[in-house]
Amino acid sequence: MPLPLAIAAYFTLWWVVLFAVLPFGVRSHAEAGVDRPSGSDAGAPVAPRLALKALATTLISAALFAALYAYVAYES
Repeated sequence: MPLPLAIAAYFTLWWVVLFAVLPFGVRSHAEAGVDRPSGSDAGAPVAPRLALKALATTLISAALFAALYAYVAYES
């Protein structure tokens, strides 16, 4: 697999996995039982934990990319 194709595939996988991982563990203020600050959206998460989700996305994407790379490299 050429390097530009590998980078594009990983980049695409990373974003798809990010949007799949984002909803996990999200709780609104009403679900958490805390008061919502004025001016914030009712569906805004209390603690989105974006760094943890970015790390999980990176690890999942790396595993998926390794599987994709192995398939492309050894299928031929």
